[in-house]
Amino acid sequence: MASPSVAADLAQQPFTQQPFTQRLIQQRAGDAPGHARQVDIAPVIVPAFADGGVTKLTPVDLTLIPSLGGRALLDQFSLLPTSVLERYVNDHPDAVADLLATPIAATEVERWWGESSPAVKQKLISTTPDLVGNLDGIPFGTRNLANRQYLAAAISGLEERLSSGVGRGMNVDITNHLHMLTQIDNALKSKAGDPVRTLVSLDTDAPGRAAIVVGDLASADYVSYLIPGMFFTIDGQVDDWADTATTLFHDQLGWLDRLGESAKTVATVAWIGYQTPHLLNVGSLTLADEGAGYLARTIEGLQALRGDHQPYVSVMAHSYGSTAAMIALQRGDFQIDALAVVGSPGSSAQTAAALSVRNANVYVGEAGWDPVVNSAFYGSDPGAASYGAYRMSVAGGVDAITNKLLGASYGHNEYFQPGSESMRNLALIGIGAGGLVMNDSGTTIAAAGR
Repeated sequence: MASPSVAADLAQQPFTQQPFTQRLIQQRAGDAPGHARQVDIAPVIVPAFADGGVTKLTPVDLTLIPSLGGRALLDQFSLLPTSVLERYVNDHPDAVADLLATPIAATEVERWWGESSPAVKQKLISTTPDLVGNLDGIPFGTRNLANRQYLAAAISGLEERLSSGVGRGMNVDITNHLHMLTQIDNALKSKAGDPVRTLVSLDTDAPGRAAIVVGDLASADYVSYLIPGMFFTIDGQVDDWADTATTLFHDQLGWLDRLGESAKTVATVAWIGYQTPHLLNVGSLTLADEGAGYLARTIEGLQALRGDHQPYVSVMAHSYGSTAAMIALQRGDFQIDALAVVGSPGSSAQTAAALSVRNANVYVGEAGWDPVVNSAFYGSDPGAASYGAYRMSVAGGVDAITNKLLGASYGHNEYFQPGSESMRNLALIGIGAGGLVMNDSGTTIAAAGR
């Protein structure tokens, strides 16, 4: 039921209480378990015939809104006056989270946002920044603005609670939460000579989720997503992961310049867009399955916004994140141009050809003394010859093109070290130059004929 204050406001609004319809279709995509997709959501339509018999969208009774979802709910948020919407989301604190938890096709979101007036857009950014900042299909600059606004408000709110005086136990919880959010804020600060970083997704609830972009997703010719694995958290690694994305950004630009493609542009994404596992839950694929859904929606959102000007999209995934990425790509909801997995514990797909990667453009790197590789813990071993992926060397040595000395990666967590052979190969994969990737024999894949 609506609160008395909201109901009173609405009494002054010309709402037409007539029957409405909503269509929600869910289907299971591919063979992967538990992946429900919302593929078609029609808006709530309340017939109101103007001159010429044109049907237009008008508000429904506020008491009906909690039963809505998807595009229908977005439409009603657009129609509510600012004060009413603000009180509605305050009275229904789970409304935005529930809406984001039910996938809406990015193309549908793009269409809805494009049809919204500037005044409606500004109202939604100021009133529901957590919604605007996380809806795939909304322009990235707008999402960055909304997410930064929401992050600042969350930090300010926690600081006020601490200063007001709370119990010892609550003080610890709030302090830890505040530390997590300030880590995101710190990760958004570009260093001298680096491009501006943008925040294109944000979940402020612990353990948190975020995606920080280096470069311009709206126009880049090449886009690379960095997907972390076990033990990567917002609180502990988001700043380092954003730095890794920045290193990859500069490495890719350097290679483009060397290859005579200096006019081309890149964007890299430090994507901690799912909850990574720890020792107590790493044996389950639940978080990988959840991460696969988030990753699919992320890339579908990019491709919806880019329209006829699609970038070359690559995914570079580590450890448990590689398993999540391969689950997403096995479902076949979207396609990418290249996939690189390092330190992988296994793939749900039996071969690289079963993944939605154009031309089976899949690469695998395995470091010495990495206890995870070759375990095939979650399915097939992507490093096995039978899997059909290209082997990329991470052992270090002399660059076959530049003659520079490249660092080696050892163990499970050194694949993203600056100056390493691993990072050199990842940079080339991300700009569509996979033929120049060095293999285990010290030659390029192109030179080796494989």
